[in-house]
Amino acid sequence: MSSRRSRSRQSSGVSRISYDQIGDLVSKLQQLIPELRSRRSDKVSASKILQETCDYIRSLHREVDDLSDRLSELLASIDSNSAEAAIIRSLLM
Repeated sequence: MSSRRSRSRQSSGVSRISYDQIGDLVSKLQQLIPELRSRRSDKVSASKILQETCDYIRSLHREVDDLSDRLSELLASIDSNSAEAAIIRSLLM
């Protein structure tokens, strides 16, 4: 990148992130993802870490959806005035 273009980006208020900061963030992601946490000593590419992160987030979404469906079924199967319903409602608040 030319110095003129670099200066114009800096003066326009565009926030820049350094390669070191990106590396730190990718390293933090690696520590958060269970599939990658055990491979800390192994060299894992940033693209692999990002792909595993996306896969993990998708699996968490599926798990939340599944739990939500199960909760809906549970709530539908009990009397809304029962003690069990009151307990579940209090836990959801």
